[in-house]
Amino acid sequence: MSKPVAEHRPDRPRATRSVVHADRGLVATAHPLATEAGLRALRDGGTAVDAALAANAVLAVVEPCSCGLGGDLFALLWDPGEGKLEGLDASGRSPAAATLDSVAAGPDGAIPLRSPQAWSVPGAVDGWFALHARHGRLSAARLLEDAIHHAREGFPLSEVIAAQWAMGERAHAGTPGFAEVFLPAGRAPREGERFANPALARTLERIADAGADGFYRGETAEELVAYSREVGGLLSLEDLAGTRSTWVEPLSASWGDFELWELPPAGQGIAALQLLNLAEALGVGELRRGSADWWHLLVEAKKIAWADRARWYADPAFAELPVEELVSKDYARRRAAEVDRRRAAPGYPAGDFRVGLADTTYLAAADSEGRLVSWIQSNYTGFGSGHAAPALGFGMQNRGGLFSLEPGHPNALAPRKRPFHTIIPGFVTVAGRPWLAFGVMGGDLQPQAHVQVLLNLVQEGMNLQEAGDAARFHHAGPVEPTGVETEAGGRLHLEPGVPRAIREELAARGHAVGDRPWSYGGYQAVARDPDSGVLSGATESRKDGCALGY
Repeated sequence: MSKPVAEHRPDRPRATRSVVHADRGLVATAHPLATEAGLRALRDGGTAVDAALAANAVLAVVEPCSCGLGGDLFALLWDPGEGKLEGLDASGRSPAAATLDSVAAGPDGAIPLRSPQAWSVPGAVDGWFALHARHGRLSAARLLEDAIHHAREGFPLSEVIAAQWAMGERAHAGTPGFAEVFLPAGRAPREGERFANPALARTLERIADAGADGFYRGETAEELVAYSREVGGLLSLEDLAGTRSTWVEPLSASWGDFELWELPPAGQGIAALQLLNLAEALGVGELRRGSADWWHLLVEAKKIAWADRARWYADPAFAELPVEELVSKDYARRRAAEVDRRRAAPGYPAGDFRVGLADTTYLAAADSEGRLVSWIQSNYTGFGSGHAAPALGFGMQNRGGLFSLEPGHPNALAPRKRPFHTIIPGFVTVAGRPWLAFGVMGGDLQPQAHVQVLLNLVQEGMNLQEAGDAARFHHAGPVEPTGVETEAGGRLHLEPGVPRAIREELAARGHAVGDRPWSYGGYQAVARDPDSGVLSGATESRKDGCALGY
């Protein structure tokens, strides 16, 4: 099997826009100003990492409902000099004072997501400079220019972000600091209205001057810890100063000649690998999207992967995890035998290996030297915890809310531990050659969508834009990584565009079919033709962004 070649077919729905092609560099993000900043970095002689960093910094300004300095970052990067794929985990750890006894559970038995006890140390800025140290070329001051300008001078809100901002107002208007930072007129700025964040401009200037130390030490760190104490958080100066990103070995699963690559736990990337292996074992490759069997079998495969996700995924520094077994073809074949091909199951048990023991932004970039970077950054739920230090201009994530409060669970809260993480960058190679950096924002949707996009490309013959535009499913539940259980069998949300006949057949098989219009994520992708080197980019209509190249 060679790389997929899209063909024009009149029976397929038309994509929302054309694929973007370029020779020298290409950037795809969820906002045009961020894409422009990344492209400007490439034109100035920067690398794909420079472009991604510049774009991410702008997104921290213009899309604070999804990402920012208070969040985490993960990346997959093809290094042409070494001829291999690298992975970076720049997720922060829990504070040293965080213990099972220090946090009171909410009504659902989990850490309340809007409390400062849900904070983990922000890892994104350290991730910027870990990547930049290996692959950057332009100075931090140059790369943060656009973000500082937009924060100081302001920018007009785009449509999707304005809607998310309004949701944030409803959720967090009373949270300490939120209104001062994000509701300057006493309400959320509306589409087309200008918003400026001078406090964030000053924070970014300190980072531009001192690198990661401009965030994790000195004035910014002191202000953040003071705010934490004021609102009942657990952060200390030592927690911030001790933040370090981790270079990790990516893992893969094959589909013919294609290899889907993901990062290892504590993230959920291996759920996509499990899902792909299960799809192969269930014979999904012999089906097409027009068949109800295609949808049914993928959803049942997802339920199996999710049972393992809830039982096993955790920080590997604190637990012995059966990762190799979970992503093996043999394990997928054994679990596939449990699936009823005609009936939805209420759930599946996790694998027993007897070992001892969603808001997000995604972007991709490529440069003329062969680097291809898949980059994802997030606060978790919209505006994270909702807490924002007015003097700093950014909100704090609530990733710590995904720790389990069950003693002995691999993902149980403990000091200086990474929580289970939902954000995952994706990467695809073809017979070992780099081809595609892609991602889909959206919490637990992400592994499900990674597999759907890949099958759209390599099985359905869709082009890069169509593969992201195509209607998706998002199956929610029945069990979360915190140990909290939802309704039996979970709920299957089908995006508008899934044919009525398929909806009805899936409901007849016992799936609890819903139609939540906002839970299908946001896709960006950049591909490099392994033979010609031509770059291609796509960004979908579910977000405000664009892809640009030169």
